[in-house]
Amino acid sequence: MEFLIFAVLAYLLGSIPSGVIVGKLGYKMDIREHGSGNLGATNTFRILGVKAGIIVTLADILKGTAATALPLFFEVDVMRLAIGLFAVLGHTYPLFAKFKGGKAVATSGGIILGINPILFAVMVTSFLLTLYISKYVSLSSIITGIIAVIVSVLFQDWGLVVVTAALTIFVFYRHRDNIKRIKDKTEPKITWM
Repeated sequence: MEFLIFAVLAYLLGSIPSGVIVGKLGYKMDIREHGSGNLGATNTFRILGVKAGIIVTLADILKGTAATALPLFFEVDVMRLAIGLFAVLGHTYPLFAKFKGGKAVATSGGIILGINPILFAVMVTSFLLTLYISKYVSLSSIITGIIAVIVSVLFQDWGLVVVTAALTIFVFYRHRDNIKRIKDKTEPKITWM
């Protein structure tokens, strides 16, 4: 019963559409009507700029972290990694945004931050380095997932390995159109100032 309660809370946390909120409150704009139509951080960066993109990224990360922290706050012994997965489901299929959400990268990272900050730091470093080299956000997300799985094995926490692998597979699935566009050389690249 406790697991179910925290799973629902995590899903509701994940369902908070950060990109839509920042767009409407700060810019009087629904980002779902612009760019890729996605409410995630990447589309926010492209449509609303760096400041809004950073705010949405941090908010989406913290949704995952908060979901894994909730059981600690209430001193309840449940599988925090599993609870975090429901935040990812909420972010991807949000109740508060007609079940059309983001691609799960930032919120997945937030789960890892809540469980293993060292692995999270490796993921951030990997993402930024890959992004700097490739200029593809989608490719950087995918490669970061693969590296996260490999590094998680070093911690010998098999629950972490399984969840990291599951999240990486899900990120692959959510980026299947991006993968096709990368192959076709039609995927947009970011520009560095």
